[in-house]
Amino acid sequence: MAERRTAIVGIGAYLPPKVLTNFDLEKMVDTSDEWIRTRTGIRERRIAPEGIYTSTMSVEASRQALQMAGLRPEQIDLIVCCTVTPDYPFPATAALIQKDLGAWNAFGFDVQAACAGFLYGLTMADQFIRTGSARYVLIVGVEMLSRVTDWQDRSTCVLFGDAAGAAVVTAAEGRGLLSSRLYLDGSLWDLIYLPAGGTRLPASEKTVQERLHFLRMRGNEVFRVAVRYMGRAVREVLEDVGLTADQVDWLVPHQANHRITQALIDYLGLSAEKVYANIEYTGNTSAASIPVALVEMLEKDLLRPGQVIGLTALGAGIAYGAALLRW
Repeated sequence: MAERRTAIVGIGAYLPPKVLTNFDLEKMVDTSDEWIRTRTGIRERRIAPEGIYTSTMSVEASRQALQMAGLRPEQIDLIVCCTVTPDYPFPATAALIQKDLGAWNAFGFDVQAACAGFLYGLTMADQFIRTGSARYVLIVGVEMLSRVTDWQDRSTCVLFGDAAGAAVVTAAEGRGLLSSRLYLDGSLWDLIYLPAGGTRLPASEKTVQERLHFLRMRGNEVFRVAVRYMGRAVREVLEDVGLTADQVDWLVPHQANHRITQALIDYLGLSAEKVYANIEYTGNTSAASIPVALVEMLEKDLLRPGQVIGLTALGAGIAYGAALLRW
């Protein structure tokens, strides 16, 4: 009998209908389509309109994942919502997802690992499934970064978009998660952060006036760290299972910046044809980027049973990691 591993049996995505192009941004800040494309690879991104929230997007993506898995909401045992842009500081957005889905038998919690969120959620789900504490786990990677982006800061406002991706995982034979590695480098916490709104800087007239409720990022430093840390994590999961980079069918990195992706390709010695990228039309959607990319790949018939898929991401924290799975 083949070993049972934690496998994705259903997946779904939601991108808001509103498209914000680089030409739209030219009218908002001192930038240009050419400047954005050459430095980031982004042409457009999706922005959630009023009345759409993190939980709203999560539920839409989750319904698709449940449909593909052939499951009813009440069959879900655990909901792991991976986000840094929750509906509220508390309760957990997982509670709102449970309510709106009708997943009444599920317990749940939120995971705050920024762009590495989906990898963290997948690895946590694997632990619950391996111990028998849960049979079916719903993992949601979701961000509404437009609500915490400073639209006056041309260095960051060109990067981010809104989206949700969801996956249902359970134990399966002959496929699933082969290895995962998670890391955290808290010494670099201030490379990407949101200054105000927590207990250090509670909301006040001063924090609002100083625009401290918008994310801050030191892009050049993040670039240097991202390539080295993600590359090392990918090499480690490959070593865990005795594979080499050329034996990977697809690498699906967090969609942060096309220059980071290209540098990662060079670092690992991979063929660019094996690396999936969709940042051109989504922007950086943080925790949503990997599951959204997987949904697109499935729709394009790029994912086949038995393929070895590598996943890697790095985000605020600095939280990062990699995973290897057999599709």
